[in-house]
Amino acid sequence: MNFRYDFVPTPLGDALVVFSDDGVVSFDLSEGQDPTVPWLLEGVARRLHTVPEPDPGAADELAHLIEEYFDGVPIRFDEHIRLDWRLIEGFHRDALLAVCEIPWGQTLGYGEVAVLAGSPGAARAVGTACRLTPFSIIVPVHRVVRADGSAGQYGAHPEHKRFLIDLESSSAAARTA
Repeated sequence: MNFRYDFVPTPLGDALVVFSDDGVVSFDLSEGQDPTVPWLLEGVARRLHTVPEPDPGAADELAHLIEEYFDGVPIRFDEHIRLDWRLIEGFHRDALLAVCEIPWGQTLGYGEVAVLAGSPGAARAVGTACRLTPFSIIVPVHRVVRADGSAGQYGAHPEHKRFLIDLESSSAAARTA
């Protein structure tokens, strides 16, 4: 299996994208300003047990989709790109697959996602799946909110989650007006 990587610019910072022969393995927004910092690639390499090779331009199609997304186009990424789920399994994978079903501009609570994933009462496990997702933004874990409707966390950047929710809800409202 070959693994390669490229970067995709977003308004939230550049994202490291790792590809396998089967699709996108990881889409990770850097916690810092510079996605080329070694620890970001090292973390993915550790999980894959190999170091991906640089492949400039490999993420061009995804970059175009990301640009459309941030322009307010309701993109469901898993309908346009293949995802390689090798880094997440079991209930966490089931939860993330359920998250993919949350429509653009809408949110569900962690408990509601647990029901959709077939495990009522597993709201905390849904939270863990959202935290562990290897597919930031392209699996819309930002659409999963607390039972009281508040946004909650999004890695170290809850303001990113609020930005994504607001982007989608304002775009959805504009489309129906």
